[in-house]
Amino acid sequence: MLLALDTATAQIGLGLYDGVQLTAELVWLGSQHHTLELAPAIFDLLDRTSVSVDEIKAMGVTLGPGSFTSLRVGLALAKGLAMARHIPLIGIPTLDVVAAGQPLKRMHLAAVLQAGRGRLAVGWYEPARHAWRPAEAARVMDVEELVKEIRSPTIVCGELTAEERQRLARKHKNVLLPSPAACLRRPGVLAELAWERWQAGQDEPLASLSPIYLQIEAGQPA
Repeated sequence: MLLALDTATAQIGLGLYDGVQLTAELVWLGSQHHTLELAPAIFDLLDRTSVSVDEIKAMGVTLGPGSFTSLRVGLALAKGLAMARHIPLIGIPTLDVVAAGQPLKRMHLAAVLQAGRGRLAVGWYEPARHAWRPAEAARVMDVEELVKEIRSPTIVCGELTAEERQRLARKHKNVLLPSPAACLRRPGVLAELAWERWQAGQDEPLASLSPIYLQIEAGQPA
């Protein structure tokens, strides 16, 4: 059984996956109370599913981009549990989880997260043989900059405010905007990605796992 933890933003997600079935999935808005809510939620989830801690053989965690504090809370807890249980921990970039939740289509995809102060963390993806593949490094921009960069049919998915969705919807010819439910960053998807990398032997030493933070480009207000 693999336990997935996602604390990259105000949204917190937990998932349990055995390689065949998603046993449990829980998502809620933490309102920056990650430190208080995360550990109790994990043990409550295990209790509800009658899964013991001993049955957890690996863990997956989002590495970022995301909130500075939220990422550190999730990664610190994940590392602590993995070290105590002597199990592998697989780190997955947050925007990879957003992209992987969308059906594969022959067009570009922009995966987005809230980056604070009206900005978005944006990762660009393109369809590969079986999955979305990163096309370039993620960057921080506002919704106006994102709109200007979309020049061909593009799926835009992830965390968006109502105002940002409205602005993107105006560019209807080139923007495919999934519903908010379809844009939800699912811990079940994180669990599947982590499981695949774990089975392929792609887990890394705990000491090498660190949060991914994006730098604000020169000329942008801090």
